[in-house]
Amino acid sequence: MWEPYKKGFKAWLQLEKSLSDHSVEAYLRDIDKLTQFLEAKGAAGNPGSVGLQDLRQFLKWTSELNLTPASQARVLSGIRSFYKYCSIEQIVKVDPTTLLEGPKLKRTLPDVLSFGEIEAIIGQIDLSKPEGGRNKAILETMYSCGLRVSEVVNLRISCLYFREGCIRVIGKGDKERLVPIGGSAIKYIGIYLSEIRVHVPAQAGNEDIVFLNRRGRRLSRVMIFLILKDLAKAAGIGKNISPHTFRHSFATHLVEGGADLRAVQEMLGHESITTTEIYTHLDREYLRETLHRFHPAFQK
Repeated sequence: MWEPYKKGFKAWLQLEKSLSDHSVEAYLRDIDKLTQFLEAKGAAGNPGSVGLQDLRQFLKWTSELNLTPASQARVLSGIRSFYKYCSIEQIVKVDPTTLLEGPKLKRTLPDVLSFGEIEAIIGQIDLSKPEGGRNKAILETMYSCGLRVSEVVNLRISCLYFREGCIRVIGKGDKERLVPIGGSAIKYIGIYLSEIRVHVPAQAGNEDIVFLNRRGRRLSRVMIFLILKDLAKAAGIGKNISPHTFRHSFATHLVEGGADLRAVQEMLGHESITTTEIYTHLDREYLRETLHRFHPAFQK
């Protein structure tokens, strides 16, 4: 009975929201969870028959499935989006999610690498191997541009504008942005393309992809994660390292260096400035120095 609504919601996410296939599938799984719960309690009905109390019971049910608060919040986000679609399409008269409260989340920040630690990790790469030159180009690009791991593995040769000092990145929801790229990253991408990648026949559909594996296909996100884990271990760094750690460190170093938060937001491709604000976990000394330098009360 919910299938027509799910199909409509899917089309709305793809066409109106321009979400990736991965994100669309995640939203649809959230709706599947809701319908599974409603069918179990014999109240499947249709979207208009679901009330606030039903959704509160649904959230309680998800917690009993041992979903973490973060996972519950993700599911709730999907349900909210679905009912936003239903309201726009006038499938429901009242949005039952309006007064629905989600689980309280404790916002935790990822570990940050110092510039020295990033250099130590990159320094562990064995450049005598072909994959070493590729991996150095990847990590230099990740730190230079603050890219998401999905943006790194999907980076295209046709999106490299080295003469202008920038690259074109296709981010979440297929949104494009231009990101400045540093000289070191340009240098090592150039070396990789001219000396290593030219010897790797690209598989069909991967001809324009910058970073390829030995079989001529784009790298997986898991592969980037494993490369980084191994290098961090070799460098003796015990922090919890992931590709996002490089992105987080990129933003943190910019903010600590005095970069404008709006500029950082633009480079990271964040839709909302509030998302960028999690990168401002600056130490007290830095904040104190900033206050003394710029606040009028401290200029007297």
